[in-house]
Amino acid sequence: MTIHNLPQDIFQNKRDAEESIIFHDYSAIVGSFKGKSILHKNAISLVISGEKTMHFANTTVNIKDNEFHFLSAGNCLASVSLSKRDIFRSILVFFDNKVLIDFYLKYSKTIDRLRNGTKIKSEGYISFQKDEFIYNYIDSLSLLFKSTSKISAGMKLLKFEELMLYLLEKYPAKVLSFQSSQGKNFNDLEIRKAVEANVTNSISLEELAFLCNISLSTFKRRFQNIYGTSPSKWMLQRKMEIAKNLLQHYDEKPSEVYHKVGYESHSSFAQSFKQTYGVSPKEFQLQQLTVQQWFLS
Repeated sequence: MTIHNLPQDIFQNKRDAEESIIFHDYSAIVGSFKGKSILHKNAISLVISGEKTMHFANTTVNIKDNEFHFLSAGNCLASVSLSKRDIFRSILVFFDNKVLIDFYLKYSKTIDRLRNGTKIKSEGYISFQKDEFIYNYIDSLSLLFKSTSKISAGMKLLKFEELMLYLLEKYPAKVLSFQSSQGKNFNDLEIRKAVEANVTNSISLEELAFLCNISLSTFKRRFQNIYGTSPSKWMLQRKMEIAKNLLQHYDEKPSEVYHKVGYESHSSFAQSFKQTYGVSPKEFQLQQLTVQQWFLS
């Protein structure tokens, strides 16, 4: 799977990708794709239309057009599935850590007042619901793209600060929680969080290692040290445990449970389930429901 380096791969002129603040009008053509991406700058994704799924180490994000998102520099997986009538469009704002630090320093008095001694947990991803101000803000950026071939550095800084100041005053704790995780080294606890957050997602061990910013061999070695078994064995057992718990409910269909535990086909899920428990998912559910009915009668 190709690794996309962002924002570098967006521009033919590499100098454009080196600017401290970048505004980019992005759209995806019809079709489906899944790819690895390394964000070399922090990013704000102002979705205009369509939906997109992004996997980070500790969370999976379903991006919709009624929301917008702050993404810390680092590794992520992105997938988009578009019909013939759909299009995914987003205005991306890339900014480096210095821009964020400069903003915090410039408005330190305001930030100190809003913080008011509150201890704030660091987050590498935050999201917001759009409101009227944000819709108008996106419209103003669209007009900028139409009016000039290149937005000046001064205008980009102005528009970045406009958004940040609005959010800072409306959601101070949330905005101040955003911190870059670029170059972060994952400790054992963070690897456990990444594993358990992605156990039901349809991603490979290689992709999970990528999200943890380590090689596949290092990931396997550290996994063995943490869990005392191999990733493939632990993942299989955990997926089967989750599937078994789901199938004990009458409203869960065996033909749909496979997707909820990260399998791409029902047949491969059914085979794994039978190898683990000795019966098919459908047979297991019938047995469980029969027992439940017997106890209730």
